[in-house]
Amino acid sequence: MKLSRPVSWFLLAFGVWSWVIWVTFAKNLFKDASGLAFEDGSPTAYLWVHLALAVTSFILGTAVGVIGLRGVRATKSV
Repeated sequence: MKLSRPVSWFLLAFGVWSWVIWVTFAKNLFKDASGLAFEDGSPTAYLWVHLALAVTSFILGTAVGVIGLRGVRATKSV
């Protein structure tokens, strides 16, 4: 399957955006002062659920970004 150049760039940008957004979210999650993520120093279900969401998004963002990067590289050689 061939990806067009604009689609490849979009996928690459989405992968980078995903990392920027979710890294920021994960940092803020661990700095949480509201008591949602930690209760008496112990992680809560809120933390585990949102950490799972962040990790899943890291994996999917990486996969989409790699597909985009490969598409960009393939269109440059043509």
